[in-house]
Amino acid sequence: MPKKFFKQYLPSPKHHAEHRALKWLGPLVKDPYLFHLNRHSVSLAFFVGIFSAFIPVPGQTIIAALLALLVRCNLPLSVILIWITNPLTMTPIFILTHQLGSWILGSPPIDFHVHMTWEWFNEQGKSLLLPLLLGSLLTGLILGALGYLAIQGLWRWTVVRNWRARRRARQATPDPFEQPRNRR
Repeated sequence: MPKKFFKQYLPSPKHHAEHRALKWLGPLVKDPYLFHLNRHSVSLAFFVGIFSAFIPVPGQTIIAALLALLVRCNLPLSVILIWITNPLTMTPIFILTHQLGSWILGSPPIDFHVHMTWEWFNEQGKSLLLPLLLGSLLTGLILGALGYLAIQGLWRWTVVRNWRARRRARQATPDPFEQPRNRR
């Protein structure tokens, strides 16, 4: 069952409730829905985590945690999934989302020569920011929805497969309480 798969990799709810960095959240961290491993909670966590991963601002972890608290889905999984955009993948992902946003807005492509100066950010920031935000939010929504649907479908498929396997196992073994029939 998918629950067993996720349970072996995620920390226990008690670990989070006792963590000193989360003490300020008080009773919110003790909400059992934040650590449930059911189809709904895990699917929503995938949506929240993937969506938050594509938000092009620092603090994606805080955004994912606050969204998980808001929609009451699996908090650890939501926070773990933001690592889709890690230091290795962040640049290509945000370049592609910028190109998507530019294409949607119909703006011309921008020559990317980054100079880490205030003047460069001031000049280029306005032309970079809107396409980047639009492309990132749209990509996050679409991929988050696909992640949600994929987990829903995968979870359902696994449960049905396990039901069928148990039914086949029951049919293959004779019932010890069944009365033998007299055949004449």
